[in-house]
Amino acid sequence: MSDEVLVEESGNVAVITINRPKARNAINGAVARGIAEALDTLDARPDISAFVLTGAGGTFCAGMDLKGFLAGDFPVVEGRGFGGVTEAPPKKPLIAAVEGYALAGGFELALACDLVVASSEAAFGLPEPKRGLVAGAGGIMRLPRRIPYHVAMEIALTGDHYPASRLYELGLVNRVTQPGAALESALELAGKIAGNAPLALAATKRVIIESQDWSLEEMFAKQSAIVGPVFGSKDAMEGAAAFAEKRRPQWKGE
Repeated sequence: MSDEVLVEESGNVAVITINRPKARNAINGAVARGIAEALDTLDARPDISAFVLTGAGGTFCAGMDLKGFLAGDFPVVEGRGFGGVTEAPPKKPLIAAVEGYALAGGFELALACDLVVASSEAAFGLPEPKRGLVAGAGGIMRLPRRIPYHVAMEIALTGDHYPASRLYELGLVNRVTQPGAALESALELAGKIAGNAPLALAATKRVIIESQDWSLEEMFAKQSAIVGPVFGSKDAMEGAAAFAEKRRPQWKGE
């Protein structure tokens, strides 16, 4: 793992930190590969149930490293896309903990996450048009699916910065915290999620994402193919037994 991406574990939650604070955590090739490697490894581990993605030094991510881009360093990982995550997020829940700026590719990283916790001082934006570029790492596709069309157009076309409070009003940010407390709040939220059964979490996330384009005629059949194995799992039996015995369940991811 590169020093530019740090991984720490807190129980069954893994924290992935972009560690380029002097560059406002701009994404270069090393960061993209580091995030992809961390997700590949941790997504396969049954003892990890959720992820938190954050940035070091009080900034989430200022986007693509433009100096690296000019030098031919493209922060894209085959199969996973920009930043090692935007085209293929992990199967497990992923929470963004945002301090400071989440701009351009940094905003796109946050949009690739399932939940967003942000400091009251955080700022979001897609300034690519100001630089002759396009938010092509999922930003202009995901944003209008998360917030009203006309607001998504304003954010994408103006390239301006928008405060966490505004995105909270729009439902894009789950929680707004005091400055410096985004990671702590994200870990609290991740802990609540990770206390649930791993197979159930992965199936729930998959259905929510994939069902957006299912027709009425096929939706329950497609859902059944995903959730059916969960109902027959050892964890499902453990969950029922723990409830009956009034104790905490011991999940195995089986």
